[in-house]
Amino acid sequence: MECPHLSSSVCIAPDSAKFPNGSPSSWCCSVCRSNKSPWVCLTCSSVHCGRYVNGHAKKHYEDAQVPLTNHKKSEKQDKAQHTVCMDCSSYSTYCYRCDDFVVNDTKLGLVQKVREHLQNLENSAFTADRHRKRKLLENSSLNSKLLKVNGSTTAICATGLRNLGNTCFMNAILQSLSNIEQFCCYFKELPAVELRNGKTAGRRTYHTRSQGDNNVSLVEEFRKTLCALWQGSQTAFSPESLFYVVWKIMPNFRGYQQQDAHEFMRYLLDHLHLELQGGFNGVSCSPILQENSTLSASNKCCINGASTVVTAIFGGILQNEVNCLICGTESRKFDPFLDLSLDIPSQFRNKRSKNQENGPVCSLRDCLRSFTDLEELDETELYMCHKCKKKQKSTKKFWIQKLPKVLCLHLKRFHWTAYLRNKVDTYVEFPLRGLDMKCYLLEPENSGPENCLYDLAAVVVHHGSGVGSGHYTAYATHEGRWFHFNDSTVTLTEEDTVVKAKAYILFYAERQARAGPDKL
Repeated sequence: MECPHLSSSVCIAPDSAKFPNGSPSSWCCSVCRSNKSPWVCLTCSSVHCGRYVNGHAKKHYEDAQVPLTNHKKSEKQDKAQHTVCMDCSSYSTYCYRCDDFVVNDTKLGLVQKVREHLQNLENSAFTADRHRKRKLLENSSLNSKLLKVNGSTTAICATGLRNLGNTCFMNAILQSLSNIEQFCCYFKELPAVELRNGKTAGRRTYHTRSQGDNNVSLVEEFRKTLCALWQGSQTAFSPESLFYVVWKIMPNFRGYQQQDAHEFMRYLLDHLHLELQGGFNGVSCSPILQENSTLSASNKCCINGASTVVTAIFGGILQNEVNCLICGTESRKFDPFLDLSLDIPSQFRNKRSKNQENGPVCSLRDCLRSFTDLEELDETELYMCHKCKKKQKSTKKFWIQKLPKVLCLHLKRFHWTAYLRNKVDTYVEFPLRGLDMKCYLLEPENSGPENCLYDLAAVVVHHGSGVGSGHYTAYATHEGRWFHFNDSTVTLTEEDTVVKAKAYILFYAERQARAGPDKL
C-alpha cells in the first residue's frame, strides 16, 4: 500500500552509526535480547522483536503515541511517532498506523537507502565469516558435503529456509518436495515470468496484503524457491514472497500461527494443480505428461479436470467397494487421490517408542492393512442402498486401482476429543527401502514385481504434543545421503536416525527399475 506517514516517520540517516554491530538478520531486541524476527525503527534506529515473538517493536510504537490535543501539537508529534519499521531479514517495510506493509518511498528515497545499507551490512558480515566457515567445512568430510562423480569432486550443499514466524510447517513440506527429483525438476525447468510491468518493471517485489490477486503466481514463487535450494548457498533462503502468495490464495494460512503441515501440503498441491491447468508460462503440457500420452485414459489420474505434473506424479486411483448387508447389493466407485491418510490402529496407541516393551511395534504395514481391510460401517455411516431404497448397514473396503509415481502416506496423528485435538504419539516403524504395495492392489497380477516397490524419499516429523503447537522438521535423501532440515539449519544425518523418527508424512518414490514410454 501507499503509506502517507513515511515523510514524517523515516528520520534516520542510511549510514547511521546508531545501528548495532553484526549482520542485521541476527540483531537482538533491545528489550528481551531475542534475535528472532528483528525490526529496526526508521525514526530512531532502535531494534525490537516482531509481534509474533514478544511484540516489542509494536510496543515501541505504542509507547511513543501521546493523545493529540490540538493541530499544532499533532504536527509536532507526528515527526516522532515511530510508526514505520523495517524487517532486518527480508527488508520489507511496515507501518503500524496503516497496519500494512509499505511499497512506496520518501521523495529522497530514504527507505531504499536504508534497505541498501542493511543489505551491505549483511553482506559484509557474511563475507567476513565465509572463510572461517569454508575452512571448517573443508576440514570435515561429513560437513563438507563433497561427493565424487565420474572422478571429479562435486560440492553438495543444502540450503535451509528461514522461519518467518511459526512457518516450520511450510518449510518442512517445501524441503520434502524439493527432494522429489521428478517433481522438483519440472518446476525448476519452467521459464521465469515477470509479474510486474510499467514503472515498477525490474524492481524487487515487496509484497503487501493489499495487492491484487492478479499480481501473484503460486507456480512462479514455488519455482523460485525450488531454484534457490541445493545451489550451494551457506545462507538460509527466506521464502517470504512465496508465503505472501500463500496468504493471498489460501486464506486459511494467513497470519503466523502454527498450522498443520499435511493440510498445507494438500492446499499447496491442489492450487499448483489448478494454476498449471491454465497453461502457466505458456507450457500447456508437461514433458512427463507427454511421455505418458500412450497410457489409456483409465490409467490416468485426473483431479478437477486435465492432468498436470501434480497428478502425474502424486496421483493414484482408489476403488471404494460398499456392500449392503441386507440385500447384498455391491456398489463400486473410483476415487482419485494425491495422498492416503492412514489411521494408527488403536491397539498400538499407547506405544510411544520403538524400544518400549509393552507389546509389538506398530508398523506402516499395520496402518496400510487397517486402511484396506474390510470394515463394517457404524450407525452414523449407514449406506443408502439403491435396491432397498433406504439406508442400511453395510461393509466398506478400499483397493488401490492405480499406484502413483510418488506415494504420499499421511499418518493420522491428530484426533478430536470432546474439547481438544490430541496427538497420537505412537512410534510407527517404516522401511527406508522396498515398501511393497502389491498386496493392496485391485489387480496385482497386472503389475510386475518391481512396479510395486517404493523407496523412501522424504519424511516430515512433528515434534510436540498438539497440532497448534510444536515444531516440524523433515528428513530427505539427496544423491545417496540423508539430510535433516530444521528451518535454516541443515545437517547430514544417518539412516539409523531417520528410521527412529516418529513420522507424520512419508514420501515414497517408485523404484526406478525399468525403462519404457510410461516411465518417468
